[in-house]
Amino acid sequence: MDVQKEIEALREEIREHNRHYYEEDAPVISDFEYDALMRRLIELEAAHPEYSSPDSPTQRVGGTARSTFAPVTHEVPLESLADVFSRDELGAFGDRMAALLPEGRDYCVEPKIDGLSMSLEYENGVFVRGATRGDGITGEDVTENLRTVRSLPKKLSGAPPKLIVRGEVYMSRTVFSQLNAKREIAGESLLANPRNAAAGSMRQIDPQVAAARKLDIIVFNIQRAEGARFSTHAETLDALRGYGFNTVPYTLCGGIDACCEQIERIGEDRESFPYDIDGAVIKINALAQRKKLGSTSKAPRWAVAYKYPPEKKESVVEAITVQVGRTGVLTPKAVIAPVKLAGTTVTNATLHNQDFIDKLDLRVGDTVIVRKAGEIIPEVLEVVKSKRPKSTVPFSMPEFCPECASPIVRDADGVALRCTGAECPAQRLRNIVHFASREGMDIEGLGISVAESLIRAGLLASPAGIYYLEPQSVARLDRMGEKSAENLMKAIEKSKGAGLARLLCAFGIRQVGQKAAKVLSANFGTLDALMAAESQALTAVPDIGEITANFITEWFSNPQSQHQIRLLREAGVSFESREEKRDNRFLGKTFVLTGALENFTRDEAAEIIESYGGKASGSVSRKTAYVLAGENAGSKLNKARELGVEILNESQFMELIK
Repeated sequence: MDVQKEIEALREEIREHNRHYYEEDAPVISDFEYDALMRRLIELEAAHPEYSSPDSPTQRVGGTARSTFAPVTHEVPLESLADVFSRDELGAFGDRMAALLPEGRDYCVEPKIDGLSMSLEYENGVFVRGATRGDGITGEDVTENLRTVRSLPKKLSGAPPKLIVRGEVYMSRTVFSQLNAKREIAGESLLANPRNAAAGSMRQIDPQVAAARKLDIIVFNIQRAEGARFSTHAETLDALRGYGFNTVPYTLCGGIDACCEQIERIGEDRESFPYDIDGAVIKINALAQRKKLGSTSKAPRWAVAYKYPPEKKESVVEAITVQVGRTGVLTPKAVIAPVKLAGTTVTNATLHNQDFIDKLDLRVGDTVIVRKAGEIIPEVLEVVKSKRPKSTVPFSMPEFCPECASPIVRDADGVALRCTGAECPAQRLRNIVHFASREGMDIEGLGISVAESLIRAGLLASPAGIYYLEPQSVARLDRMGEKSAENLMKAIEKSKGAGLARLLCAFGIRQVGQKAAKVLSANFGTLDALMAAESQALTAVPDIGEITANFITEWFSNPQSQHQIRLLREAGVSFESREEKRDNRFLGKTFVLTGALENFTRDEAAEIIESYGGKASGSVSRKTAYVLAGENAGSKLNKARELGVEILNESQFMELIK
């Protein structure tokens, strides 16, 4: 590839990664890989200035502001920092500073927090506005979401009348782990890392969602302080702490050698911080010297960010264990000889799945290269085949769950293996919470925290056990009491009559959600009839394909499922359908609902459509038969007109269902 083509290809690739990172909060490569791309582009542009371009990613800071939030033009640009990756590069920075500042200099060294950069504005000590960095010139107004951050002071003590500071919003590792645990139980996709979680939380439309994420903020710079006078950066940090901010810890260093020693200490202690760090920041301390040095078009000349390279070390695989997650997915893990990585002693490394193990041809006894480059869980990069003992044998995942001995099935995507046990101890919490959820038996008051308390107390071991709880035992739980226990018991009793559709959804059979459960309930009428149905009868039901039919028959044939059904029957839970069985006048027809209806809620209209064999969808396509439009119908109505889809008003719909 010629130089110009390589430059253009790199620019396009980096722009795409910027979009993933800054605008979607979902990077697809590691920071180290991104830095390597950027460094290569910088080198090529420096060597070939004839191909320079003002819109190159090397000339811009971060991403663009989203249209979701109001744009904010920063009074003081939020610059990024030039990166260095070795002692030699840091030494070169020190040499430049020595040449430019021969009168002498000292440095501030700080941990570089891996979060979302913010500008915070205060007037007369009161927080008035907060904005993301965006491209450094224009960010997005996230004031209301920032107000939910408890560690952000809303009122300052002794601050200048006009103050703009820069900080980093982050999610602590503890909160991140708790959030992912809840998402796993709810069957939601897991968040990749605390930085993405913090960025995604700060860009929630609903501030209540942001508040639930328990974010924190730490401040590291004064952008503007009206009437205040400071001579050093260290003074500004001390002042900010006095105003009421949580500030970044700093160490003053007299030269680059001292900076290197402090950077090493920060790297060794990185696990002691509540937040993730991806490096250390080295800044000239004297503000007058900073002013003298100024900035390039993108970054200040008086500071650099030292990025810790991903550590790679050898270890030996002592065993391969298999863990069962809360959703039943089996994950292999390598137990390795202890090795120190990124400040912690590592004894385990993720192996992802069988395909990953097969690709590496990894075996117990192998010497492996492991890495921890800011990730929460270390991973195996490669096998050192030259050091393999002769006695090793290939590893295979078990055919039966190591927790409950139920059969293991492979996901439709062909990668994940999953336990099928309805009473699997590893899935206990998730199964109980799902059973009691709004989509399932709708047992109000039985959420994650109550379920955890019941399990810890030894009162609940499976979903069916909910109906055998005793009010006096429940009342003795922490933060429960007699009234709360009484309300919970009433909700449990009420759920016995929820009907077959809710029960089927509560079982958590794969690919049997609310819609499929309603269709099955309407077609078979009772749980016993459904259990007796053969695959051919199941696939004759609209929207039930061969794969879903197999999941249903496999679930009912499992002894653990049969035990749950016996307990539910003895507890008096209804196995009868509540769906009104009607004709199939809408069979094969898809409806889309938009706008406000007078005589039905959208859910009620959807249930009616499904009871006549039709399907309710959320998006308009050429396959849509009708769009039912109420008051204030939106873009779906316009899309229907464009595609020539038949549009019904409410009276026309009522004619159809007479």
